[in-house]
Amino acid sequence: MTEEFKNDDLLVEQEFSRLLDDYSKTSHRQKVELITHAFHFAKEAHAGIRRRSGEPYIMHPLAVARIVVKEIGLGSTSICAALLHDVVEDTDYTVEDIEQHFGHKIASIVDGLTKISGGVFGQQASMQAENFRKLLLTMSEDVRVVLIKIADRLHNMRTLQAQPIEKQYKIAGETQYIYAPLAHRLGLFPIKTELEDLSFKYEHPDTYKQISDKLEKVRGDYMHIFEQFSAPIREKLELLGYTFELHARIKSVYSIWKKMKAKHVPFEEVYDLLAVRIIFDPKMDISEKDQCWMLYSALTEMYKPHPERIRDWISTPKANGYEALHVTVMGQEGQWIEVQIRTRRMHEIAEKGLAAHWRYKTGIDGEDETELDKWIRTIRETLQNPSPNAIDFLDTFKLNLFAEEVFVFTPQGEIKTMPQGATVLDFAYLLHSELGEHCIGAKVNHRLQPMNYQLCGGDQVEILTSYTQHPTLQWLEWVTTAKAQDKVKKYLRKQGVLSESIAEEEVHEPNTISKQKHITLTDDNINIIYHLSPCCHPIPGDEVLAFIDETGKVMVHKVDCEKAKTQKTRRGKTLISVDWDTAGAYTYEQTIRLEGIDKVGVVIQMLYSITESFHINITDIHFTAKDGLFTGTLQLQVHGIIELSNLFKELNKIKEIKNIERVN
Repeated sequence: MTEEFKNDDLLVEQEFSRLLDDYSKTSHRQKVELITHAFHFAKEAHAGIRRRSGEPYIMHPLAVARIVVKEIGLGSTSICAALLHDVVEDTDYTVEDIEQHFGHKIASIVDGLTKISGGVFGQQASMQAENFRKLLLTMSEDVRVVLIKIADRLHNMRTLQAQPIEKQYKIAGETQYIYAPLAHRLGLFPIKTELEDLSFKYEHPDTYKQISDKLEKVRGDYMHIFEQFSAPIREKLELLGYTFELHARIKSVYSIWKKMKAKHVPFEEVYDLLAVRIIFDPKMDISEKDQCWMLYSALTEMYKPHPERIRDWISTPKANGYEALHVTVMGQEGQWIEVQIRTRRMHEIAEKGLAAHWRYKTGIDGEDETELDKWIRTIRETLQNPSPNAIDFLDTFKLNLFAEEVFVFTPQGEIKTMPQGATVLDFAYLLHSELGEHCIGAKVNHRLQPMNYQLCGGDQVEILTSYTQHPTLQWLEWVTTAKAQDKVKKYLRKQGVLSESIAEEEVHEPNTISKQKHITLTDDNINIIYHLSPCCHPIPGDEVLAFIDETGKVMVHKVDCEKAKTQKTRRGKTLISVDWDTAGAYTYEQTIRLEGIDKVGVVIQMLYSITESFHINITDIHFTAKDGLFTGTLQLQVHGIIELSNLFKELNKIKEIKNIERVN
């Protein structure tokens, strides 16, 4: 045996020992012999195969199995399925072989994983959606398939640097589009956060590095604030006789970037970087809910609470099973700090999601159904009569996957969970298809509201109907949930208003372009060979990528463009990485929005800066003022992102301007 193979064997055996060590620390029945059998079977099946990184292929299934047990909390069946998950796809073994060696349950999970191998999305749109439907179908039958698939994707993201850049973009885009939302919906918050961060790292490498470098510089300061802030809390909890842990949680790079984008502020002005978690073992003679509120009371005796930033996820848990009491209080140095109060049980559910949620269920089927159970049941029902247009199904289901929830009440006081942005019409279809089909509006908090009225948390809704009412095409603009959209489309198809056909997306790739994986944009080829997309209006200096569209055109998008996120999954094989190499000979149209305090002369001052200081041409202008505030939009001709950034810095010096942003 060569020295290289000896080293490989040692590496593999060490990783397997770590897997068994992780497994030994769980409360699962210890089926070490079965797991060892699965390991040796997979090792032999993948013998001689290496990953792109150069390591033996078996290291990947081992890493997935470790994520499955350590980070998700699953047992021997899932560990074995994780070890075997690529055997059927990549070797000559069949599902029947797996069943013969490991039984029906492990074989069925491996079969489910094989059906959705290669990512959720295929080359053509109908294939992508069909694979996504398979993913949801396997989740409704055995959710462990999807949990293992998420673990598989997490390890692939952790080792993505070995892939070529165009594949990095495709995999990162697919992860952001589907896998992070799935992890969120299944309650796997640490995994969801890491998937988002890793996707962001590969989609925005420079921005990621800038923010992470700044974060490292201030991390020590925030840990000092945490120690100061937590000292009196420790003292109080010890006095109350609790066994507890206090943890500092620093915002992830991706969530910091989202806050910077949403608030249009630099890193230095993101003040809520620190959150504190109180995790405690509850006492036996008092309910968990009461004890969380007791700790809240003790905390707010020490620190002043923010009256508008209390979130009670204990009385009404989130749809993915999350429970906690969140309160934001003022720290010793005048900064707002969010505190999350959880019992040990709540914390395990928050960290490991569905697996922990099931472990704590005590009621029999039907008596202990949570919002998460209802969601999986809804998937099963939706898939029984899937929409003829698979792409619509994919997109509408994706819309509901990552939406925040609002809680809405029926006239009888029953709580229903709806995605944020849901309408009266969505609520009608949620209650019953007949109510939806004949809905004419609703009484919301005893006031008449139209069908497209967006519901808010706490609304009490009574649906109003008429049997002369039926769905129209306009209803598709008023419904946001997958179930309601599916029902409306089915009705319209029966009436012949919508087509029954499934549109195939065919990619016509010109031979001269299809082989390219990288292009440089110049003044001579922009909008002649390569076209700047009108959906996001990229300009020189923006982070961009390109796709070949269905007509054969190469379209350039900003990396964070919503359409680009979808295209990364649908047209991944036509993705092209892009650099700018412009000389500044041309200008590009950009629209900016401004908000601020209305004062005589403020508009003249900003227009002077734009035209005289920067010599930028304004092609359209619109301002309105009301109640002492103004809003305005300006259409400008700029040479690139550097010029636009410098203009923003100059305009921000005008103290009356409170917010400036680019508008797509």
